[in-house]
Amino acid sequence: MSAAACGELKCHRCAVCDGYGCPGMLPGLGGVFEGKNFQLNCEGWHELFEKAVKAGKGDEIRQIPVRPEQLRCGPVTGAVENIGYAQEADFYLPYLKNAAQAGLGLCVGDGCPDEKLKYGVAAVEELASVQAAFFLKPYPQEKLFERIEWVRPYASHIGIDIDSYNIVTMRNLVNLERKTAVQLEEFREHTKLPFVIKGVFTDDDITLVREVRPDVVYISNHGGRVETRIGSTAQFLAEHAGELKKYCKEIWVDGGIRTRENIQTALHFGADQVIMARPLIRATFDDHYAETIRDLI
Repeated sequence: MSAAACGELKCHRCAVCDGYGCPGMLPGLGGVFEGKNFQLNCEGWHELFEKAVKAGKGDEIRQIPVRPEQLRCGPVTGAVENIGYAQEADFYLPYLKNAAQAGLGLCVGDGCPDEKLKYGVAAVEELASVQAAFFLKPYPQEKLFERIEWVRPYASHIGIDIDSYNIVTMRNLVNLERKTAVQLEEFREHTKLPFVIKGVFTDDDITLVREVRPDVVYISNHGGRVETRIGSTAQFLAEHAGELKKYCKEIWVDGGIRTRENIQTALHFGADQVIMARPLIRATFDDHYAETIRDLI
């Protein structure tokens, strides 16, 4: 365990992180529906790759170069309740510093209480020469506008987690809203930075993207941690990347990405940025980040 962790990791350190070892572990690193979407996310990349192999594209995918700047660490909070750190503040700087030193892009999440977002801001500020994509929860507009001011000086992008009004671990803790296109436009006007819609995973979300036309569409089901339709982000990317590219400049994706081949598959099927969380959380907690990154790039 890294000296900074000083806690007990809330996962079983399975040889393969695929959601089958942690059904129902919320709080923790599991997922809803007994981990169903977590499991489907992981399986989806293998299924897409096998489909490509059958179409004669396997070698083409394996030859896709993977550069650090195409990868990002996922936006993560809840270090005590979800990961197992003894102190919330101990997580953010090591997690983000490891990613920055490996050349990865940074994502910073939002949470309750407000200190979680502020710890992320402070970590990016301490890293000095880097910026991050910040993802805010869908609070009422006035509270969102206040949070934009907190993060703007350190942000390359500012996005909103449109699906996290339905995230289980925040339910009944805060007032979150399902945002309309008009509200998202207001949010974008306040950011004055590249705008990301995160949590795109349903037909209704595609309609919202079509109306708002953000700079970035971020396909995600929160790692299988929100109550949404059953399915994988891999399949959603494969089915909808072509259409979504008409309404945005870039597509980002997360969910179940574990290997270099998974990353290459995501890039082949239309992703511009690939985001990982659970493997990088564990690598930070257990202090084997360099080895984890070496296997990916």
